[in-house]
Amino acid sequence: MHEPMGISSANVTTHIASIDLNADLGESFGNWTLGDDAAMLAVVSSANVACGFHAGDPDTIRRTCRQAVARGVRIGAQVGYPDLPGFGRRFIDMAPSDLTSAVIYQTGALTALAASVGGTVDYVKPHGALYNTIVSHEGQAAAVVAALTALGGRLPLMGLPTALATDLARRAGLPVITEAFADRAYLPDGSLAPRSMSGAVLHDSAAIAERAVRMVTDHSVVAVDGSVLEIVPESLCLHGDTPGAVAHADAVRAALVGAGVAISSRRG
Repeated sequence: MHEPMGISSANVTTHIASIDLNADLGESFGNWTLGDDAAMLAVVSSANVACGFHAGDPDTIRRTCRQAVARGVRIGAQVGYPDLPGFGRRFIDMAPSDLTSAVIYQTGALTALAASVGGTVDYVKPHGALYNTIVSHEGQAAAVVAALTALGGRLPLMGLPTALATDLARRAGLPVITEAFADRAYLPDGSLAPRSMSGAVLHDSAAIAERAVRMVTDHSVVAVDGSVLEIVPESLCLHGDTPGAVAHADAVRAALVGAGVAISSRRG
């Protein structure tokens, strides 16, 4: 198990032979198209596929799963708040039992759609406001962990190493996949800078690629105040819905491979 961000250890490995690259996909809905899923699936090793609550419709979701299976890309359930108009980026004060059921519902739907094209759901990653909320919200963090427990305790939770939900998942004996964001700014406490903050999202492909290599090989990232945070990610997130997303992803993959890092979703 990797150390959480911000905690020093003499035992932290100084080199990672491989890293997983993940992206949020399957988020188009009806006549509305978001991102280039086919292009991103040629770059990443894991696909966080929308489950219909914050984005995605059944046919888009199933098609994305089919493309992921064809590419040998691992499929994860990208669960979120029931908020299509807000793209799941608005906090919803859901009762814990409602949130637990919503996560189970979404994961179950994606599991069925993936199975119909020969795929499986191999992890769960909350989306948007839910992802950020369970960094510190006790009730909602516990609700997400309760959902994974109810689903059998097999599916890993993908999230920030500093998140409360990640800690609760470990305590519950659930597997965890720690991730980092090459195209997002970090606060000194290891959380992501809110999108409302200037500079919260990086847009320069070269800078994003350089940041990704540093995260993976040097286990560090510079926060918005200039402090250096220790970070040992098992997966790097590449946003598929930002302008230039495919170019950013291509640059990150090329830079990592050039630094001797293999791209793989395989753990252990």
